[in-house]
Amino acid sequence: MINIHEVLETNEMIEKENLDVRTITLGISLLNCIDTDVDRLCEKIYTRITTVAKDLVATGEEIEKEYGIPIVNKRISVTPIALVGGSACKTPKDYVKIAQTLDRAAKTTGVNFIGGFSALVSKGMTKSDELLIQSIPEALATTDFVCSSVNLGSTKTGLNMDAVKMMGEIILETAKATEDRDGIGCAKLVVFCNAPDDNPFMAGAFHGVTEADEIINVGVSGPGVMRKALESVHGADFGTLCEKVKKTAFKITRVGQLVAREASQRLGIPFGIIDLSLAPTPAVGDSIADIFEEMGLERAGAPGTTAALALLNDQVKKGGVMASSYVGGLSGAFIPVSEDQGMINAVVDGALTLEKLEAMTCVCSVGLDMIAIPGDTKASTISGIVADEMAIGMINQKTTAVRLIPVCGKKVGDTVEFGGLLGYAPVMPVNSFDCTEFIERGGRIPAPIHSFKN
Repeated sequence: MINIHEVLETNEMIEKENLDVRTITLGISLLNCIDTDVDRLCEKIYTRITTVAKDLVATGEEIEKEYGIPIVNKRISVTPIALVGGSACKTPKDYVKIAQTLDRAAKTTGVNFIGGFSALVSKGMTKSDELLIQSIPEALATTDFVCSSVNLGSTKTGLNMDAVKMMGEIILETAKATEDRDGIGCAKLVVFCNAPDDNPFMAGAFHGVTEADEIINVGVSGPGVMRKALESVHGADFGTLCEKVKKTAFKITRVGQLVAREASQRLGIPFGIIDLSLAPTPAVGDSIADIFEEMGLERAGAPGTTAALALLNDQVKKGGVMASSYVGGLSGAFIPVSEDQGMINAVVDGALTLEKLEAMTCVCSVGLDMIAIPGDTKASTISGIVADEMAIGMINQKTTAVRLIPVCGKKVGDTVEFGGLLGYAPVMPVNSFDCTEFIERGGRIPAPIHSFKN
């Protein structure tokens, strides 16, 4: 039974502590659109998306008004396009045409982003995968709402180092293709190891092949709520701290459960999962780094930060799984730089480095996220950073990701403005020692021994 105290507490979270439902994401299978002609394929894709998602935005807005719960984004994810376009696409330009079709569908339906311009190449690349990857720079440069992802490895298959090398080059090309907008294309491009196929968060969302034809996934945020809750246990022992995180995560997840159930019923589309990920925004007080400081660290990046993040991530998951039978996606804590004012401050103050961020990714929900680096960084260096992060995911049987933004013409210490939820970022230094010979080896790093559990 929900009592009046809990209702008032939830209202306080929404009004003063930046609690929101970060996204309702409608997943749509495009497998029934497959065609041998690219123009017919694009027509089918556009018709399918605009038909299924025609009421998504309006429904989200209705729920916002009725319940007073902010729903920041309404999004669409689709079947990885490399699977859909294989029969029709003969050149990268064909895939660019599909990306532009997705963008047009996003604009027609009024959503904020559409994800799924993706390829899954953890063990090897088909010709279709390769063409899609080659098309990414132009696709992201000529669209506004399309997000792209590539899964480069998994615990079961190992790491596709040919794809890792290729993605270092593609990230750099994407930065150059959107140079006039400070490399914004790279903010819509993420590479994964162990990518989940029920992730509602961009840029990594795609509609997994194990999903139903349509599905509703909801992503809930709330770092501001978590930080405020921890004020009441300031100085308490770790057991008390963990209890508070867990109970707060439970309450946040219940808000998401309500929105998910309502959206599912009104749209007549099955409910998939709740993703409880503490995803920050540039708003003051809505920061993962502020949570660390409330725990007792002077700045994010100080000794103890990785331990604090491990505690936070684990307790968030424990609280979330008690609040919904279907918790999935990533669920935990994100540590993007540009989207988190506290993280930005830590970088500017010298408390947080790329190497410390990499260490933190061992225990967070994703990885190196929204990090601006100098535009003259070599492709092989980017591939090396990607390989390190993918290895963390592969060995630890967890999802890891990289979203690096090389900013042409910018050097360490400069600031880059992305706007909106993407915020701004200081350009961070990268290790200047060369790894080209290592990356040039190619082939595949085998799966770890503990992956063999058949």
